[in-house]
Amino acid sequence: MLQISDSYNQKHSLFNAMNRFIGAVNNMDQTVMVPSLLRDLPLDVEKMKEEVTNSHGAANYFTRRDMHSYFILLKSIRNDIEWGILQGDDRKKDILTHLDTNRMEDSEGEEDLEKLFHFHLTGLHTVLNKLTRKANILTNRYKEEIGFGTWGH
Repeated sequence: MLQISDSYNQKHSLFNAMNRFIGAVNNMDQTVMVPSLLRDLPLDVEKMKEEVTNSHGAANYFTRRDMHSYFILLKSIRNDIEWGILQGDDRKKDILTHLDTNRMEDSEGEEDLEKLFHFHLTGLHTVLNKLTRKANILTNRYKEEIGFGTWGH
C-alpha cells in the first residue's frame, strides 16, 4: 500500500510527467481527425491577445503559432520521448562529441553533477507540464471548433 508521501512523490516524478504528456498527446492525436482544420486557429485566444500587446521576442514567436503547428510540435516531442532524438550515424557522432566534451570538463575541474541533474530535471518537468497543458487545450479547442459538445443534443 502506498503512503501519502509516496503517492505525492510519484505524482511529481519525471516518469509520470512524461506519461501524462504522452497520454495527453495520444488523446489529442485520436481526437483530431482532420488536422488541417487547425490551420490559422490560435491555441489560446485570450493569451494571444495579451502576448501581441506585450510582444517581446519569444512571446512574439509563439503568437505566430497556430493550432496546427502546435499539433505537429507536440506529436514530434512525443515521438522524441518515445523513440529517442537521434538515429543511426547521428547517434554515433553525438556520442563522440559528448566524449570529447566530457574530457574537456574533466580537465577543467569536476562539476557538481547532482546540482546540474536537478536543474535539468526541474526544467524538464516544468516544460513537460506546460506541453501537457498545451495538448489538452488543443484537444478541447478542436472539440469546440467542430462542435463536438453539441453532438447528440
